[in-house]
Amino acid sequence: MAANEVAPGWRLSDDPKVTIAAEDVRLRYTVNRSTGGSWWRRGSRKAVTGPVLRGVTMAAREGEMVGLVGLNGSGKSSLLRVLAGLQPATSGTVVASAQPQLLGVSAALVPELSGEENIWLGTLAMGMTPDDAYFAKERIEELAGLGDAIKQPMNTYSSGMGARLRFAISVAADPEILMIDEALSTGDASFAERSKEAMQGLIARAGTVFLVSHAAKTIEDMCTRAIWLDAGTLIADGPADEVANMYRYYAHSIALGKHDAAKKALERATAAHPPALSHT
Repeated sequence: MAANEVAPGWRLSDDPKVTIAAEDVRLRYTVNRSTGGSWWRRGSRKAVTGPVLRGVTMAAREGEMVGLVGLNGSGKSSLLRVLAGLQPATSGTVVASAQPQLLGVSAALVPELSGEENIWLGTLAMGMTPDDAYFAKERIEELAGLGDAIKQPMNTYSSGMGARLRFAISVAADPEILMIDEALSTGDASFAERSKEAMQGLIARAGTVFLVSHAAKTIEDMCTRAIWLDAGTLIADGPADEVANMYRYYAHSIALGKHDAAKKALERATAAHPPALSHT
């Protein structure tokens, strides 16, 4: 199969079906950097390439909520975009049983229109029928929790308000594979609880959810499984509470400048939960 091809879903055992899988996925970026010069005379520019993902192999099944943890620049969001088919990998293969829905990307919202109007546009853009969109409107508004602001143009919303509305629309579309990048940090405790219930409902309907978060506590509380990336390398893949705890110790060691302790934490995590296709 070609990379990012949608497959009908497959089983290798009596376990729930694999909904998405990646094999040896690699991604490199290219940036232009200055090679010299001074404040008054511009130097030449040179294209420099570097790795973002270094041979990531993983798979997820229906009914799983998979958390992605790692420091800034570890490749979490890049992996999500590759899995969703929005960023072509430099090499490797991704297959999925359905088109993944990356939160806030496929919902074609218009900033100049109200939240109400964007609910209509977003649900239709994701394939809902007009009748389904009509009946989904009330629960979208309730989940987003924007109150009277739902009647105001989206370009008057804060970034958090916009993220909450996009999340509510995405969940209402009931995708088989939902990918969320840091959206749940943009709300109060009440929204966090509502969003958790919405995702648990999606998983109960045999969906698969990926959640990227810098907060190990969020991954520990909400996910069944966690994948830890560091500098584009898959460090550990295992139960969410165990992987989140190991990552928390590593991040704390980095913050304190204890680099030897951080290095040992990486080694222990890899040994405890080696990245492999054990979930396929």
